[in-house]
Amino acid sequence: MEAYDTAVALRRTSTRLALRLRAERTGDGLGSTGVAVLGQLHRRGALTASEIAAAERVQPQSLTRVLASLEEQGLIAREQDTQDRRRHTIELTDDGRRLLREHMKSSDDWLAEAIETRLNPTERAVLQLAAGILDQLLDG
Repeated sequence: MEAYDTAVALRRTSTRLALRLRAERTGDGLGSTGVAVLGQLHRRGALTASEIAAAERVQPQSLTRVLASLEEQGLIAREQDTQDRRRHTIELTDDGRRLLREHMKSSDDWLAEAIETRLNPTERAVLQLAAGILDQLLDG
């Protein structure tokens, strides 16, 4: 039961944090799926639409409009695979990287300020460890 209680507390807290971070972000019209796509490309490099869809646990068809919009805005670029002409890889452009950084900066600034002003050094160290553990959990 301890793992279940921890899971419930973690879900509640992470949901509240996600909502607060979203509220702190500047409006840029990307939408949550657009941000997720740019984030996947930033973290993992060039991917196919199917790989992005699998990582985000959505159907590839549901990304069609998002990818078209991101490409139209110059935030991503598609390149045809030299081995399989039916396949395209998608890469983040310099403009896409810049916009993603700007998009995250306001929420990162708020969170950094909150950590600095509301937590003592020990709590900050524990939070740093927890962030690493959560990454490990999510990557598993």
